[in-house]
Amino acid sequence: MSEPTHGSASGDQPGDGVPGASEGGTEHTPTITRRSERIRQDHRHPWLRRGLFAVAALTVAALVLGIAAYVKLNGNIQRVDITKALGTRPKQQATTDAQTNLKPLNIMVIGSDTRAGDNANPNGSDRSVVGARSDTNLVVHLSADRKSAIVVSIPRDSMTRAPRDCNNPQDKVADGPIRQWNANFTLGGPACTIRTFEGLTDIYIDHFVVIDFHGFSKMVDALGGVTVCTPVPINDAYSHLKLPAGRSRLNGTEALGYVRTRYTLGDGSDLGRIDRQQAFMSSVVQEATKSSLLLRPDKLFRFLDAATQSMTTDTGLDVGQMKDIAQSLARIGTDQIRFVKLPTRPYPADPNRLEWTPAAEALWTAMREDKPLPGTQGPSGATATASPTTTQPPLTVSPGTIHVRVTNDSGVPGLAKQAAAELTVQGFHVDTYLSGTGRPTSGVVVRYGPGMEEAARTLAAVYPGAQVRADPVLGSTLELSMGVGSPKAVEIPNRLGTQPLPAQTITATPPTTSTETIKARTANQDICS
Repeated sequence: MSEPTHGSASGDQPGDGVPGASEGGTEHTPTITRRSERIRQDHRHPWLRRGLFAVAALTVAALVLGIAAYVKLNGNIQRVDITKALGTRPKQQATTDAQTNLKPLNIMVIGSDTRAGDNANPNGSDRSVVGARSDTNLVVHLSADRKSAIVVSIPRDSMTRAPRDCNNPQDKVADGPIRQWNANFTLGGPACTIRTFEGLTDIYIDHFVVIDFHGFSKMVDALGGVTVCTPVPINDAYSHLKLPAGRSRLNGTEALGYVRTRYTLGDGSDLGRIDRQQAFMSSVVQEATKSSLLLRPDKLFRFLDAATQSMTTDTGLDVGQMKDIAQSLARIGTDQIRFVKLPTRPYPADPNRLEWTPAAEALWTAMREDKPLPGTQGPSGATATASPTTTQPPLTVSPGTIHVRVTNDSGVPGLAKQAAAELTVQGFHVDTYLSGTGRPTSGVVVRYGPGMEEAARTLAAVYPGAQVRADPVLGSTLELSMGVGSPKAVEIPNRLGTQPLPAQTITATPPTTSTETIKARTANQDICS
């Protein structure tokens, strides 16, 4: 009986070229070797495992906190569906930007002067004031390319046409009574304010935001205060605000007193207060930029929490939409954020009130068409003009099938009769022409009923720059309103007949030219200027 040789199946050196060396009792050895190798590797890199666990934990925590923050902020906001109260609305004239794939955005921002709850003056001097008015009225226009913004301040003392009954969506602004601007909010809330604005300007409002006194103060405190600059000392008995001349750092309560101070500064007008409010808004933009608000989640959350707690919006504006808007604004330079005071003049019936001048139409046109303000430079450096030329599609409805009712809303006798002659010679059927009622309007407006949009486009082509507005209560007859600054009639391509247009002997000349520069304050401007 021979003894086992070295390298046999019973030895401790398997796999030495002997058949069956990897079988039987030796198969556990490679497994032990691989396990030992993994243990040695794990011991060499324990930080790798811990790092992966830490990243996973932070990711989960960030997700949970993000969801919690969204729920918290979204729950702060009070929402109101005003869709049914807005009646007939204008259409957006500007197109989607090819690079951003976004449309222009118009947001109505209203500062409510309600004295209810936390908004009451702590001194008790205004607790007898009932209801709420729109103490501050801003229209924010964001360009489709998100490279510029226009913020228009509408004086609360403006006297304009308004819906006769804010609760009746069928009541039109065009034939409504003259009413002070901030009364619209009292009578019908944001719906009546927006309806009035859209009816006067033909600009579609995408969203609205209402913020009360308490929310404004908390927003300023969340920023850590805001610096203001006043050329004269302020000692306002109503708000108990005392400031020296020059720069001062204000907390929320002081800032509210500053933007609302009116009677103890300058001429006591709302226009002077708007100047201070716009300088204040410039300072807020500068403060948010300097502190990198959008890059500081903790500070941004405090600011948004303060803002949303006292905010009322439409049902379409949630925190997610606000975030998208904020991110799209990141590309706007402070030199392309312009604060504009609406062109006004004293209202003849009451010099303590204001009326919009025809120059305001250049502003509304720029917003409707998403163009830079006349006389200003856009991000490309090109200076804007008041009425840019655009290519229109061919007219599809013959004048011979169109019936028109002409009204003279210029205050200049004979303008409607002259327009009737200019239309008749081109083949339109003018059923009647008459004098309008109320104060003069600006430019030419064509109103049309259901199914008559293309006919309205043919009529509007006679007067370059004419506005076209839908009106569901109209039938097959179009309405043509001739206002101050109505352009001279031109021959349209599909006119009937060859008789030349009658000589224009009557004009309603506006007090400003089409190249008027709209004065604006940029957000990067020195707050003391």
